[in-house]
Amino acid sequence: MDIRQELARFANELGFELVGVCRPEPMAGLSHVRLWVQEGWHGDMAFMESSLELREDLENVLPGVRSVIAVGLNYYQELEPEPGTPKLARYALGRDYHKLMRSKLRKLGRDLSENFPSVRFRPCVDSAPTLDRELAQRAGLGWFGKNTCLINSQRGSWFLIGLLLTTADIDPDPPAIGSCGTCRACIDACPTGAIKMLNGRWSVDSRVCISALTIENKTATVDALVATTDGWTFGCDICQEVCPFNQPRESQPLRAQVTREQDFLDRRVWPTLVRIAQWTESDWDTATEGSAARRAKVEQWRRNARANLRQAGITEPCEPLLPEERDS
Repeated sequence: MDIRQELARFANELGFELVGVCRPEPMAGLSHVRLWVQEGWHGDMAFMESSLELREDLENVLPGVRSVIAVGLNYYQELEPEPGTPKLARYALGRDYHKLMRSKLRKLGRDLSENFPSVRFRPCVDSAPTLDRELAQRAGLGWFGKNTCLINSQRGSWFLIGLLLTTADIDPDPPAIGSCGTCRACIDACPTGAIKMLNGRWSVDSRVCISALTIENKTATVDALVATTDGWTFGCDICQEVCPFNQPRESQPLRAQVTREQDFLDRRVWPTLVRIAQWTESDWDTATEGSAARRAKVEQWRRNARANLRQAGITEPCEPLLPEERDS
């Protein structure tokens, strides 16, 4: 039995548009990540510094690992927030992709295990100490754009990456090769100038990246965010929106194709920015349950909403609503 054929079939049945395999060789990009951290460009993401040693060897994640299966899941859909409501990055519009992809990867591992019972698997979706984009690039899913997103020449960059580490010995795919050429669309469109050169390589300075400011940064003030967030409440898609590889073309019908994943298309209804600016812990807990937007805590949501309101010229409320006021 050809494990590659089985892998492709199972992955397709689970809805993954991209699948490839690479070896668990040492992470070539780790030296750049170290420099990125040393320069402080990781911002408030202290976990990036504390996990550097773990990222050196995938044996730390799955002992006996022989291969890495990388998958890509399209999450693109139109973004049309109603006036006065929060503006979220597209990956956070529906169900939490971490849970969805982890479930799919477990199923992929189980399907393969039925034919290869001695093989072990471990699914990884953002949370394990791995360099997901480097492994996906080595597995042929896409190449690094100047905005550091992984770009697939046929599909663009609107896909989420999942990894399935395994002790199975699977022939690897050739790495993806591509280039942005002289294009500067993402660099010029970024409102905060977060895309910069670091030691000859395009990188993102998380200290001024809108996505990091609205999600990871816990100390920025409302005043600081008024000048930087450009109307975004959670995350940011600007650098992908302007990327030529994400523009629909007759010759590339897979670009900017709306996701087939119903869990992503089933958007939740968010309260108004005025209400979010007054959220209590209980309000936040209810509203973000089962969403990737839960990554930002209630204080950050209130702060971001107030910054958005000021950007729109609306005076934001100062205090959370009292229980007896919420329905008035």
